[in-house]
Amino acid sequence: MSELTHLDAEGRARMVDVGGKAETARTAHAEGSITMSLEALDAIERNALAKGDAIAAARIAGIMAAKRTAELIPLCHPIALTDTGVDLEVDRSLPGLHVTAWASTRGRTGVEMEALTAVTVALLTIYDMAKALDRGMEISDVRLTEKRGGKSGDWKRS
Repeated sequence: MSELTHLDAEGRARMVDVGGKAETARTAHAEGSITMSLEALDAIERNALAKGDAIAAARIAGIMAAKRTAELIPLCHPIALTDTGVDLEVDRSLPGLHVTAWASTRGRTGVEMEALTAVTVALLTIYDMAKALDRGMEISDVRLTEKRGGKSGDWKRS
């Protein structure tokens, strides 16, 4: 790919016209992590945070974010998702949480941004809910892990 598709001939930002593209099944998966103190992780695991159940709140926040990605990322197309979800797993070796998300649609453009947005907002929600115990938490390794469908075909992180 040698050409940026979000720029017009004069170099101005524009939304890509996907009207001529074929509708296909499209799926994307993303992941990311947040590291924290053992005290904060223990409180999350015990559901003992003052703000409530961080894992449940992060899961819902991530799903909501995937559905609203086009409102957050300026040149993203609004997409009718057919499926999206977020999983959070405690990883004591970090210590912290590992978050994975996916998004699917049948449409003319991919759902990579929706999966990435879901992961990012889920991680930010964990930070917000546990910051009273650990302001030094670190969000890292947010990345696309797989995408399927569309003209460019399938891709998987090796």
